[in-house]
Amino acid sequence: MSDIEVMPARPEEKPVLANLMQLYIHDFSEHWSGTPNGELRDDGRFADYPHLDSYWSGPARVPLLIRQGGALIGFALINDHAHSGRPVARNMAEFFIVRKHRRGGAGMAAAQAIFSRWPGTWEAAIARRNVAALTFWRKAIAGHPLVSAIEEEDILTPDWNGPVICFRIGAGD
Repeated sequence: MSDIEVMPARPEEKPVLANLMQLYIHDFSEHWSGTPNGELRDDGRFADYPHLDSYWSGPARVPLLIRQGGALIGFALINDHAHSGRPVARNMAEFFIVRKHRRGGAGMAAAQAIFSRWPGTWEAAIARRNVAALTFWRKAIAGHPLVSAIEEEDILTPDWNGPVICFRIGAGD
């Protein structure tokens, strides 16, 4: 999909990301049933994403806005946090495509564009209950033309519960 554009979010676009995060949390809240996470506040909004401000604090954290044909369709947050304990250059911390643009290839194109832009060692951790996301990430990673060393492990610790895919993206010519 040549009309997919992934651009770093500027500091003045933080409110845009905060708004998109409300939609992301809404979608993700179905995976939190039976837990205290994902409850609405009295003002009808979900709690703010606690780490959003940190994405403008250094080169290891990158906030991205995703557009298709110029229209905003989602976001990604990448950092260098590893759930696996392995050294990684990048971690796909959060990734979101609005429902209207899912299952048409936009998410796949955006994920692969992100990997290509930041080659190196990567990790994608998928919450155990998010089965659809696991299928998506397996395809997005394995389908990248410069991927190697794909390893998937199941992690159950106090800090993470779910599969983690570690992989390497080579630099393109």
